[in-house]
Amino acid sequence: MKKDQIFEFFRRLAEANPSPETELEFVNDYTLLVAVVLSAQATDAGVNKATRALFRDVDTPEKMISLGEEGLKQHIRTIGLFNTKAKNVIALSEALVAEHGGRVPADRDALEKLPGVGRKTANVVMNTAFGQETFAVDTHIFRVGNRTGLAPGKTPLAVEKKLEARVPQPFRLGAHHWLILHGRYVCKARRPECWRCVVEDLCRYKPKTPAPAGA
Repeated sequence: MKKDQIFEFFRRLAEANPSPETELEFVNDYTLLVAVVLSAQATDAGVNKATRALFRDVDTPEKMISLGEEGLKQHIRTIGLFNTKAKNVIALSEALVAEHGGRVPADRDALEKLPGVGRKTANVVMNTAFGQETFAVDTHIFRVGNRTGLAPGKTPLAVEKKLEARVPQPFRLGAHHWLILHGRYVCKARRPECWRCVVEDLCRYKPKTPAPAGA
């Protein structure tokens, strides 16, 4: 995809959704971090269902430590891998208190040293909480990047590096959200809904999925 096509690609996504946001529910930087850790191999909707009651009462690492691992499990047992995730959330909460004064750090190295936090999670937090131009490549962005020709790569890191090099201003801050939402609701894994895609003519995917009868 050429530079002018990439600009037009994001211009159209921005026109359709001027203020893209994460669909994870959170009340502060800490609960965002916890929600993203819990969202690994789970849906945002499933995480939100589990965390609504939790975050009403537990919105700091100190409160999470007081709740404890077993208490946390009672809230998140509907989420996949909840045993491991509960252990990581308690451990990262302890690390935040011990090493960061109870605050979520804004830099990648510090975030990735926290239990259960990898590059993708760090990118989401840096972008959503701290307004940094990062590109968290999940399964949706990986698919969209490769399928459309926007940022082809064999690994999530390769796609991320392509996005870093190719996404122009003024779209860099919101690109992560636009691509996730586009992949989740339009450029779906099994059957992309090309007939209602605003960037269909810019995308290299073929053959385009035709509109279903009556659509």
